[in-house]
Amino acid sequence: MKNITKGLAIMTAFLLPTMLYGQVKYTIKGRLGQLSAPAKVYLMYRKDTKNQVDTAKIKDGYFIFSGMVKEPAEAVLILNKKGTGIRSGDYTEFYLEPGVITVTSPDLVKNAAIAGGVLNTDNEKLKLVLNPIESAMEDLEREVKLARKEQIKPAQYYDNLEKKNDSLQKEEKRTYLHFIKTNRNSPLSIFLFKWYAGNNFDVTDLDSLFNSLSPRLKSSKMGLAYARQLTIMKKTAVGAYAPDFAMADTAGTIISLHDFKGKYVLIDFWASWCPPCRGENPKVVAAYTAYKEKGFTVLGVALEQANGRASWMKAIHEDGLTWTQLSDMKFYRNAAARLYGVTAIPQNFLIGPDGKIVGQNLFGQYLINKLKELLR
Repeated sequence: MKNITKGLAIMTAFLLPTMLYGQVKYTIKGRLGQLSAPAKVYLMYRKDTKNQVDTAKIKDGYFIFSGMVKEPAEAVLILNKKGTGIRSGDYTEFYLEPGVITVTSPDLVKNAAIAGGVLNTDNEKLKLVLNPIESAMEDLEREVKLARKEQIKPAQYYDNLEKKNDSLQKEEKRTYLHFIKTNRNSPLSIFLFKWYAGNNFDVTDLDSLFNSLSPRLKSSKMGLAYARQLTIMKKTAVGAYAPDFAMADTAGTIISLHDFKGKYVLIDFWASWCPPCRGENPKVVAAYTAYKEKGFTVLGVALEQANGRASWMKAIHEDGLTWTQLSDMKFYRNAAARLYGVTAIPQNFLIGPDGKIVGQNLFGQYLINKLKELLR
């Protein structure tokens, strides 16, 4: 569902590199009604694989940011009227790119018109199409929060909400797909390809869509990176033998994927610092509890940072993850994640007893349904 977590995903997800073309200067000039201190605006983006948060004060509605980036970058602009930090529901997503970018709104950042640069021009057009979908997602999110407060809704009620959310997400992806197909030379299309590809493991579909892009986009730094990514995905498609790997568990013992041969095993890529992963964990626990006696297990692979062991262990305990957990503590350079072409988490791969991949990105009820089909 659309919320600030999605907007901040670029801060936490392991994402592919973007198009490098040397250092370029950007300037953001903003006007937000008549706001003044203590209101502040926060700019979030990634630079050299690190999270960046810049802050600007507002005076009589005006604020300004300027800096240097090596490539066009996805960014989030957040308004906090109290000036107390980035945790605010008022934000908008846009692109840092060379030149002057203007942000204009009579009140909130989320209502702002953004101009300046090819990416932002195309993105504003896309936003007009996405607005009804995102509004429906926000309405659904509010409904979920109210239902949880009541604590008396039947399970079927939540199942129906999940179906609605799934339908909206599919509509959003169809919108991305339409834009890509009708704008094959737009730099925005290569960014949207990442979101469209996200949880779509139909390699034939993605390969065909990628090859439909203009030669200029395909030969860009980002395009070449996606070409390499598709090569990896072909090796981890449904029906292929799962690439073997070995990694240390929580006790330091080296565990290999082939140790689980003869069972259905879900390779679950996650991390303690990833909110969507933590939200998915109870559903994985439910699947594990229901089918562990029928030949199913889970192999967790955590993309933890070198200093993240305590957080990793705490998350395992808090979420009740009783299956084998592995990590090489290399964050987004996790060896197994690179081997499987994991570009964002959570992601998972379901491996059959013969070592072949039988499913990918099976979340929530989809995992239960697949296990029910395989383990009758």
